[in-house]
Amino acid sequence: MKLFGEKGVERLLTGIAFSAISALLLIALFIFSEGLPFIMRYGLRGFLFSSEWQPQAGQFGIFPMIVATLWVTLGAIAIGAPLGVAGAVFLTEFMPRPVMRAVKPTIELLAGIPSVVYGFIGVMVLAPLIRSTFGGPGLSLLAASIILGVMILPTVISISIDAIMAVPQSYREGSLALGATTWQTVRMVTVPAARSGIIASIILAMGRAVGETMAVIMVAGNAVKLPGSALDSVRTLTANIALEMGYATGTHRQALFATGVVLFVVVMALNSIAGLAIRQKAGRR
Repeated sequence: MKLFGEKGVERLLTGIAFSAISALLLIALFIFSEGLPFIMRYGLRGFLFSSEWQPQAGQFGIFPMIVATLWVTLGAIAIGAPLGVAGAVFLTEFMPRPVMRAVKPTIELLAGIPSVVYGFIGVMVLAPLIRSTFGGPGLSLLAASIILGVMILPTVISISIDAIMAVPQSYREGSLALGATTWQTVRMVTVPAARSGIIASIILAMGRAVGETMAVIMVAGNAVKLPGSALDSVRTLTANIALEMGYATGTHRQALFATGVVLFVVVMALNSIAGLAIRQKAGRR
């Protein structure tokens, strides 16, 4: 009876796992079935590298939005990655462990704050500050980068803490025994040993930044143009889908699904790279 119960639970969990995987595969299949025919018909080069997005005129070039997404993501990583890694190093190497164990769950809870809250803070506080300090409309590439940089901090900090804590204590003790200071040990031993995990956290954070929608819609300005500076308004790929899918029909709708295909490929590539980095780290152990 006990064996039957264990087998039953095993089959149940297997069924749940396969149902979740099947749902994801169906979503991916739906996106590709809707978007790929448009890409084949319109042409990959014209779709990715044209700067004209005028659905009423039959022009569907997403190059300005690709550039905007790239710059917003890189800006977010430039802000969030150094702060996140520095925060993880401080918590693991310079704070008492009980304090670190209390602070880490609190930081992870920040990932659960709805993105619209970050966007509201950006609209009410950050955008006016940028407008009064640097000029421009305020709702800009810079504002989107700062908001996303704050939003990815929990991801970078949490995974980096796990990677640093996984470094064997003997590495630290050996470095200190050779006369190195605590900071020298962190800089030359601990962080290099945890490098692959830290890189994985940054790549996963990039995936989060690329896929963010609501906060970017609220603070980026949503102008379909190539940004000339960090103070220009931009529209990202995700914002374009969210703004226009509600009324899009026919070819316009297919073009938005094709944009989703591009996003899907980019995010999957980033997640695969992060997974590869984590597996390499586990293999070296």
